[in-house]
Amino acid sequence: MDLLPLTTTADVRAKRPAVAVLPVGSFEQHGPFLPLATDTIVAAAVAGRVAAAHDVLLLPAVTMSCSHEHAAWPGTVSLSHTTVTAIIGDVVASLAAQGIEKLAVVNGHGGNYFLGNVVQTANAARPRSMTLFPSRDDWTRARRSAGLATGDHEDMHAGELEVSILSAVAPSAVRDGASSLDHVADDRRFLLVDGMAAYTSHGVVGRPSAGTAAKGAAVLGSLVESFAAHLRALGEPLPSPAWERT
Repeated sequence: MDLLPLTTTADVRAKRPAVAVLPVGSFEQHGPFLPLATDTIVAAAVAGRVAAAHDVLLLPAVTMSCSHEHAAWPGTVSLSHTTVTAIIGDVVASLAAQGIEKLAVVNGHGGNYFLGNVVQTANAARPRSMTLFPSRDDWTRARRSAGLATGDHEDMHAGELEVSILSAVAPSAVRDGASSLDHVADDRRFLLVDGMAAYTSHGVVGRPSAGTAAKGAAVLGSLVESFAAHLRALGEPLPSPAWERT
């Protein structure tokens, strides 16, 4: 997969997209078998597929974000929420100057809680200008559609979902060891106080052994379908898919 879009300025001039898609990932530990860039790869994969299916402008990913809960592991790099918010604000201003007034933020990192507030604030200032994708419901539907064995609470980090997506889009990035590090830590009530190290010694919370490339491809396919609803929420005229009408 391409982590950077290969769009030219002539492409954008010809298509004149109304909506841009901004992937936001992270650079944080994902156990000993997935790369630090896992969340960025996931966000870029989702964004790339929705951009290919819809007439939107794909932007390069923000590759670092709020990963403070993973600070106990080497290699993790965090930005403050104010820094990432400022980056998104600058992107919005730059796009608006060329007539692109709407933005879909594709989040690949569950710890970016602040993005919900960024989107709320943007829409309070300019209604129907920004959406956050995938929503919790979008992820739940994708898990069910793909037949994942786990839910999002059990499979929080470096588990079935992320192993599946990376196996589908970047199989060489998945190293040996995923099949032996399943770990349950469902009671994480003080995660924001103590960080991930209080709940896992190796960085995994979930069932990486259940991940497969076929599941990853199915998850991505479901998310492409779900994205249409977000475009409609931004005021783009698209028909509802069959699964929304039943």
